[in-house]
Amino acid sequence: MKMKRSSVQDSVKFGFSLIEVMIVVVIIGILATLAYPRLERYLISSRQTEAKTNLMAIHTAQKIYHSSNRKYADSLNELGVEVPQGDNAQYGYTLETDGNFFMVTATGNIDSDETKDVWTINQDKKLINVENDVTN
Repeated sequence: MKMKRSSVQDSVKFGFSLIEVMIVVVIIGILATLAYPRLERYLISSRQTEAKTNLMAIHTAQKIYHSSNRKYADSLNELGVEVPQGDNAQYGYTLETDGNFFMVTATGNIDSDETKDVWTINQDKKLINVENDVTN
């Protein structure tokens, strides 16, 4: 014997309505709008960490060089520290020294605006953010 399906089963449909899908899309859009600025700030701050790490490495190499030569190195090439350079580099590094003192400056534009991000470190291991590109 064949059984007939009830009319209730025929009227039941599976899936989501257009309104339900649109509500979900709006909720995801609102969450993304709230989360994006925090994510961008986090990524920019991580780029600053690159500069601080490289400056600390240069400082350590200068101290080692000074203990062997009784003066600080005149160029970054003498130190043997490799810092990113060229188009892929976030920062450019410059070294100023007179033999007894030194200052290394890292300058970069990490968020593509007019403000530069500038960090310095000296022989006393004083790491200073001269100009902050994240907050400006």
